[in-house]
Amino acid sequence: MNKNQTRTLSVCLSPALLSSYNLEDSIVVVIDIFRASTSICYGIHNGATSIIPVSTVEECLKYSSSGHLLAAERNGAIVEGFNFGNSPFSYTIDKVQGKTIVLTTTNGTRSIQLSKSKRASKVLVGSFLNITALCNWLKIQGQSVVLLCAGWKENFSLEDTLFAGAAVEKLKDGFLIKDDAAHAAFDLYQLAKVDIGSYLKKSSHSARLEKLNIEADIKFCLELDTVDSIPVLSGDKLIKMI
Repeated sequence: MNKNQTRTLSVCLSPALLSSYNLEDSIVVVIDIFRASTSICYGIHNGATSIIPVSTVEECLKYSSSGHLLAAERNGAIVEGFNFGNSPFSYTIDKVQGKTIVLTTTNGTRSIQLSKSKRASKVLVGSFLNITALCNWLKIQGQSVVLLCAGWKENFSLEDTLFAGAAVEKLKDGFLIKDDAAHAAFDLYQLAKVDIGSYLKKSSHSARLEKLNIEADIKFCLELDTVDSIPVLSGDKLIKMI
């Protein structure tokens, strides 16, 4: 049987559901479109040596004497006492090239750590910025894939699910899809893809970010294929795979 007929493609709509998935033989792609996974992809592409994702602010503070850049976000805002959070505009070449960043966010970094604890074969980070490079790489791996939506405090997230649907569209011909969430994400993306930005105006996280006056972040996070780098977790660090 051809490998493409045996490897599966699944979507996990929330980290709260991840225990239902066997990850040991699967590549997990962590998705947190607004904004952690976008910023991670952008930062790695812009020359950050590595990004260390940690689950809590306290863990982040343990690196305060390391010389690394420390970034912390909670509820969409920068945590007091930190220089920056997870806005992609904090991850430009002039700010991150040659640097290691320790990052904690409300949803994304926790999902990365959770995937690692579940012994995923590989943990990657996906965004609209690198979607084609990511999917082209996944197509040739011969492994099952789980697209993990970081969501919002373990609840369903519209923007993460739309990205998962876009990835399913690119990958579906090479994978066996028996997963209802993958079919649902794909169908939702078909409704939204003509104008994703307008569709996402109804999302709860868009509303949160707009209250913080960072609409430019939202627009940036929906740009397609502006980078070709794929962050991969190596030990405790996200590094550039390609």
